Formats: sequence, structure tokens, C-alpha cells
Amino acid sequence: MHRQLLNLCALALLAGCATTAPPPHAADGWQPMALPGKTPTRYSWTEKDGRPALEAASERSASIWRKRVEPALADVGEVSFSWWAQGLIPNASVADIDREDAVARVIFGFGGDIDKLSLRTRMKFELAQALTGEVPPYATLMYVWDSKLPVGTVVVNPRSDRIRKIVVDSGPGELHRWRDHRRDLAADFRLAFGEAPGPLVSMAVMTDSDNSRASARTWYGVVELKKPSAGSGAAAAAAPGP
Repeated sequence: MHRQLLNLCALALLAGCATTAPPPHAADGWQPMALPGKTPTRYSWTEKDGRPALEAASERSASIWRKRVEPALADVGEVSFSWWAQGLIPNASVADIDREDAVARVIFGFGGDIDKLSLRTRMKFELAQALTGEVPPYATLMYVWDSKLPVGTVVVNPRSDRIRKIVVDSGPGELHRWRDHRRDLAADFRLAFGEAPGPLVSMAVMTDSDNSRASARTWYGVVELKKPSAGSGAAAAAAPGP
């Protein structure tokens, strides 16, 4: 039950309910989000291989670095993001409830009609709202780096089917270098959830190693959203760094 409540709190934080004020050095609206009962991952501005980056250092810890999308983005197109991972967590798996850690995650929260969800899910959302003051996103899509699952695997979160993950890096072969990803966010949402996405309300990065009681160190580059129409340029650029 404790893990389920923690998961609900994490969802609500993605919706933008955190009461923690942003630190003076926070860039472009990004701020740290602690999870109840968890040692926070340390996030700090730096450079990595000549790129501005947000460094995430996890020591048996879990927390989020999040940005609200205000106003919410009604239409989403391509997204580009990058990460550089020092090493993997050997026993971790984003598909296992007891080992659900990842060295790298880029996370998107979407709005939607919560009344369409099952009674059980709505009750979970009401509990999260009571705990945090905000309703979680209607749906949360994560891009993750997993230790073993094949690239392209879609994972339904074992604690909440309103969180789904797509593996975009796997195994140790791409460690110690920048990995640049460009994805069709709307198409990936349809793949994961079987419906069109609602408005984009938040985005975040997360490195966690608490369930595995291990360590992880990752650097994140710019997260950039593109308008869906061809040649229309960037809708929003959100760099979790200076």
C-alpha cells in the first residue's frame, strides 16, 4: 500500500502540485520534486562533453526534476531529448514492481477526461488529490533506458495503468556517450494508450535507484517540443540546464 501511495504522489507531482519553491538557479521553470519517504536524487547544473546538462546522481534515491507546460499544449508533435548514462543498475527492470528503477527517464504528463476512467482509478486519483492537493495527470508517458528489455518494448506500470513506458535505450552498449532521441510524441502516446493524447501539462526527467538500493549517474540535455505542422518550428524548448 505504501508503494501505491508513493506512486500516486509521483503522478500528482507530474501534474504540477508541488509546494516546493524553485531554487534560485532553476532554469526556465524546472524545479526539484521530492517523493514522500524517499531520499531525493541530487540534480545539479553542469556540462558534459561540451554540452550544458543537468546531472542526476542517485544513491538509493528517487525524485523528479519537473516543469509545468503553461498553458497546456493542445497539440503535440515531435519531441527531442538526450541523455548520457554512466552505468546501468544490473537488477533493475521498469517492468518489475520490486525492481522498478531506471538510470534515465523523460516523462510527459497529459490531461484528459478523468470521468472516463474506471471507478478504481478515479478513487486512486481522489486519494492522490487528498494527499497532494492536485489530481494526477490523466495519463503519463515515459521514455526509459532499461537494463535488459528490448528497445521498443511498451510497459504498463504495474501499479497504475495510467503510466506507460517505452524503452528507447537498452543494455550497456550505448553507455558513456550522448544518446540523442527524436520521437513522435503523439504517435507514441497512441501506441502506448490506444487513444489520441490530450493536452500536454508537464514534462520531467527522473533517475532513480531506490528499489534496487543501488547507485546511478546520468546527464540530461535539452527537451524540445516541436509543433505538429511541418516546418512550423519549435513550440517549446525546455532545457533542464542553464
